[in-house]
Amino acid sequence: MVKLVALYKKPANQKEFDDNYFNTQLPLANKMPGLRRVELWRVAGTPMGDSEYYLMAELFFDNLDAAKAAMASPEGRAAGKNLMGFAKELVYMMYAEVQEVPATV
Repeated sequence: MVKLVALYKKPANQKEFDDNYFNTQLPLANKMPGLRRVELWRVAGTPMGDSEYYLMAELFFDNLDAAKAAMASPEGRAAGKNLMGFAKELVYMMYAEVQEVPATV
């Protein structure tokens, strides 16, 4: 499994960001072919205090080819265009291979 990870820095206007992200961006992204699930994380801080990051999104796909195909699809391009319209300076994205490691107790 592969995920597309998007890290968002704190926006100047969090209400406006949230409105665009949750009411426009997520519905667009959820239409991408091959998308298995989405997980969102609100950043609460770091062990050293405050964080420059606001939100982390993880979009899961079966493999890297599926993720790249989703991003290149009309639905993926629409989501990308919208994202660049309101968060271009705030977002950093990367692909990551998921490796589940059992916790030891």
